[in-house]
Amino acid sequence: MIINLTTLPGDGIGPEVTEQAVGILQAVAEQFHHNLKITEKNVGGAALVASNDPLPPDTIEACLASGAVLLGAVGGPKFDSYPAKLRPEAGLLRLRKELGVFANLRPAICISGLENLSPLRSDVVGGTDVMIVRELLGGLYFGERSTKGDSGRRRAIDTMAYSENEIERISRIAFDLARKRKKKLTSVDKANVLDCSRLWREVVNRIATEFPDVQLSHMYVDSAAMALVSRPSQFDVILTENMFGDILSDQAGAVVGSLGLLPSASVGGKVGLYEPIHGSAPDIAGQGIANPLGAILSAAMLLRHSFQLEAEAASIEAAVRDVLAEGHRTRDLAGKAQAFVTTSEMGDLLKGRIQARQTVAS
Repeated sequence: MIINLTTLPGDGIGPEVTEQAVGILQAVAEQFHHNLKITEKNVGGAALVASNDPLPPDTIEACLASGAVLLGAVGGPKFDSYPAKLRPEAGLLRLRKELGVFANLRPAICISGLENLSPLRSDVVGGTDVMIVRELLGGLYFGERSTKGDSGRRRAIDTMAYSENEIERISRIAFDLARKRKKKLTSVDKANVLDCSRLWREVVNRIATEFPDVQLSHMYVDSAAMALVSRPSQFDVILTENMFGDILSDQAGAVVGSLGLLPSASVGGKVGLYEPIHGSAPDIAGQGIANPLGAILSAAMLLRHSFQLEAEAASIEAAVRDVLAEGHRTRDLAGKAQAFVTTSEMGDLLKGRIQARQTVAS
């Protein structure tokens, strides 16, 4: 198979972690006899510096012509003075819209042996394996907005809006994922206050009739936030709207111990977009200490969701578990007195495990 990708390394630690993810994809392609084709383009602050546009036309063109897009990270404090429409994050929002990716999949798994990284007790966090399905193209981030004067004082307005169609399509993705997992889905809203959430709950209930084998429950977002830290292992799939999903997925990352471990997939449109959920971390950029596992696990999701290469994706995930079980840690995972491996050393360790596993399997 030809695996045709566009990579967008972006800003901060983005290029470092993307380089390691690409190296893993190359190792997997060699082991499973695929042809990996990669086109690299600018996005975010790197694109601003090069062309005064956080999402240049040639980047959009390359992404739409590929089978999937692998993104590193965008943003940094040096771009804070730019107008809102030129900020690196504005380029990312435009990219999601151009690709039409309305479903953001964010798994948060407490990997066995890493329970001590969580701020929660091991007996509370152990066994946590949650998939957050976040609607990505609606809600407050894309609603009508304005800033106007009011008696000499400015007043800002952001509008949360959802159509039945938008809720239906994200719901079906979440139910389908739950059907393949533990058959439990929790829909998170604020239906006691918001009209948007009341419509959300009504539509989710209707779609649930198409999935009678999936157990559906509803939670208000504030209750869900509390439950994520008091009993995180109770959740299987969480379905929610854009802003709630943004907040809860970062919270889930903290619960399982490190944002550096967490991947994401944005799917449902013309081309899937895959990225670690950590930011650009400019304070550690260029030091070789960034954790590449979020980007590498995003590459596994890319193989699974955009190319239906389950065995190849599973080989990456198994290699990550093996290397962590052997005690190898990047700086963010290591204790104060524990030695740690560099960004590239972690990539090399994983390549070795992938090659060894496939040699045994063949």
